[in-house]
Formats: sequence, C-alpha cells, structure tokens
Amino acid sequence: MSDPRRALFEGDGSYITTGHGRARARIEALVDPGSFRPWRSAVGDGVIAGFARVRGRPLCIWTQDRSYKGGSLGAAGGETIVRTIRIANRAGVPVVGCPHSGGARLQEGVAALSAYGAIFREQARASVLQLTVIAGPCAGGAAYSPALAELVVMLGSNARLFLTGPEVVERVTRESIDAEALGGPRVQTRNGVAHFTAAEEHDAAELLRELLGYLPSVAGGTPPVAAATDPLPGDPGAWLPANKREVYDVRDVIRGLADGGRHLEVAGRWARNMVTSFARLGGMPVGFICNQPRYLGGTIDCAASEKGAWFVNLCDRFGLPLVVLVDTPGFLPGRNQEAAGVIRHGASLLRAFGRATTPKLTVTLRQAYGGAHIVMNSRDLGADLTLAWPGAWVGIMGARQAVAITERRAIAAGADVDALAAAYEETKLKVDGAACGGFVDEVVAPRETRARLIEALELFGLQSPAQVQEVTDRSRMNGKSGLRVA
Repeated sequence: MSDPRRALFEGDGSYITTGHGRARARIEALVDPGSFRPWRSAVGDGVIAGFARVRGRPLCIWTQDRSYKGGSLGAAGGETIVRTIRIANRAGVPVVGCPHSGGARLQEGVAALSAYGAIFREQARASVLQLTVIAGPCAGGAAYSPALAELVVMLGSNARLFLTGPEVVERVTRESIDAEALGGPRVQTRNGVAHFTAAEEHDAAELLRELLGYLPSVAGGTPPVAAATDPLPGDPGAWLPANKREVYDVRDVIRGLADGGRHLEVAGRWARNMVTSFARLGGMPVGFICNQPRYLGGTIDCAASEKGAWFVNLCDRFGLPLVVLVDTPGFLPGRNQEAAGVIRHGASLLRAFGRATTPKLTVTLRQAYGGAHIVMNSRDLGADLTLAWPGAWVGIMGARQAVAITERRAIAAGADVDALAAAYEETKLKVDGAACGGFVDEVVAPRETRARLIEALELFGLQSPAQVQEVTDRSRMNGKSGLRVA
C-alpha cells in the first residue's frame, strides 16, 4: 500500500503548495497521517506547532515557514517554540523540531535574540528526547537549536547548518565559499554536528520511527522492548581474519550479535574509527560502541574519543545499556594528536564510562593495549561484565614494541626480535593471563557471546519482552495498570 504522506510532495520530493503551506506539509510527511493537531495557529509568525503521533506514539512537533519573512524568528514565534518544548517536557513525550531559518528577525532587534535565548534555555533544561530534522538552510541561532537536540537529521541536498552564511564569511574573512561547502550535509556529518542524512521526506519519517523504537520518551525512562529475533546465521567470530594484522569491519560482528542482524549506526561519517550504533539483544535496546579496524587500524584519536564520550553520555541519559566491542592497538600517536588535545579528549571518554550508571558490558575481540584498554570500559573503569574471545591479546603494548624496550640489550647483541616478541606474546599478552588475574571475567567462544550478553542484561534488571508481557498480564489480572515500556 502506498504511503498517503507521499501525496504531499511532487515526484522530485519538492513540496506541493497547499492551503496549509509547505511547512505544514513537512509536518504531515513526518508523522502518522491525520494525527497532527496544531496549537497557537492564530499566532502564526512563521511557526507551526502542535501535537501528533508517530506509530501511535504521542509527541510534540514544530517547524518554521521559510516563506514567512525568510523563516526569521520573531518573539511570537519563539514563544510558540518554547511553549511546545515546555508542553512536551511536562507531558513526558518527545519533541521534534524542524528549523528552517536565517536566524533572528532583524526588524525586532534584541527581542528576537531574547526569543532564541528562551528557546535554548528550554532545550537545555528539557528531560525529554529531542530530535531535529533540517530541511533547508539554518543560520545563526537556528543552527544552535539543532546542536542542543539529542539527534540531528539533515534532510535532502539543500539542508544547511552554519553560524554565518557565505556572504558574511566573505565580507569578514575574504574567504569565498559556497553554502554547501560551508555547512552542507557532507561537512556537518563528518564533524558530528549532524548524525544522519535522509534523501527524501519519507526516508526521514522512517528514520524517526526507527529512532523512537530504540529510545524512551524521557531521560531515565524505560527503553521500548520488542519481540526478540535471532541474529544472522553463522559465527560472529568468523569475521575476524586469521592474520591478526588484517582489518575487518566491526559492523559485521554487530550484525552477528544483534537481533535480526539489524543495527542503526549513529554518526557513521564522524570519526569512522569508532562505531556507535543502536541495536537490540533479545528484544532489549542497547548501544554498541566499538573500535573499527577498517579505519586507522582501530586506533583511538581525538575525534573518536569525543564521539565515544558523546554516545556513552547519550545512552546513559536515556537508559540504554552499553555493549563495548574492543579491538584497538592503542591511542593514535603523533604531534598532531598531542597538539589537538588527545589527553583531554581521551579523558572525556574515561569520564563518560566512569560516570555512566547504565549496565556496561565489554567484549575484547582481538586486542586491547595500554590506555586504550582502560578507556574502552575496562573492569576497573566500571564494566559490569568483561568478556574476551579466545586468542585475544591484552597488555600495556604490542609485543614488538615491548621487547624493543625490555630486551634492547639482547637485541643489540643480535637476539632474534621475532622470537623474543613471540615469547612475550605467549607469557604476557594472551588473554588467559588477564582472565587468571580476574581482569577479564570470562573467555567465551564467539558463538556464546550473544547469549551471555542477554543473560547479563536480564541479571542487571532489564526486562525481555517475555518478562514485560508477564508483568503486564499479572497487572491486568490484579486490576492494575500495565507496565510502561516506552
């Protein structure tokens, strides 16, 4: 059956001008058909807002009408946005914002700036899930508002985010640059300002539905469970090459562990050496955070540290357990990294894991060395369960680097470096030694990993769909309300 929301758009995805205007059509395209109920419509001022549903789930939504004074924000429109966020927060439902604006309205002066200040304060104080869809150019204050949301989607090739537009940039800095190169999807997804792109409105709508399927409406709420499905057939460990110096895609391992082999990668174009994804284990939503050997060999740099800290904080705030897949030779060395503050960025990831109270489960797939072993949710950083696959290496540094220091006199005298490194690996790096010391809780076969993770989630009080149904049925028999799962 065709989606009735597509009728609001031409074949090329451009908006049809209707009685409600393009901005209203944008809302109708993102939510369940016929579910939108506006409020403060008589106020107007270029902002359309109200209540709607996505897959039956209630939320609040607002958008700006670019055709009204260029989408500039005035005091009255700002008050509508503030009230929408406030109502969503009071009701405990998500809020979706669709800014499309050149910034504060010049004709209103400081009153327009004040409106932005009120919006930012309301966003910063809100405890509900905030999602943003960028469908066109957003400059100035309109660019800060998305950055205060949890997740940002850039819709279509015309989406733009920048504090100052190309004309101002050229006037001030004499740098000539077009809008796409300044703040297009390619730029803002690579630096982590935006987390997803969508080609068309129905793609953005499906993305919103998928995101809401993983996340609760309010921070600290119960993530929505679903029926458990089997992972992809096969051994997840089969993706690791026999040669430990060869690379592989850690997302294949995620597919081998997750329900139905399905995961939603978050900020996939930002810091590609760190993968962050939403998925399910036994029907329960989790956040995967993983080193990615395909990029920079899985080393951790400034950008990966920042991305990892952001994702850990997001999952912790919304109650998603963390599954950490570790395969890293360490932090990326070099002058540029030190100059960029890799110590500070690495500390932010340490702090995020150290403070997180959500269940944290770690699996070392192949190698974990030095500070990178610690920062990727080690036992003493607070991991609730640490597993490792057979043959993994854990230590301060790789064997060849270690013997170059510890056996430098023997090497200078002609000793075989390869033999010394092999002996060091056998006695100092094999994960069996870490397990014997209690630094790794258990060495498990890759095929057993998924079951162990699911059992751990249940141990830490997370409920599988079967448990939720059991509690709900029992409550109904006793005449009480059922368990809230979203």
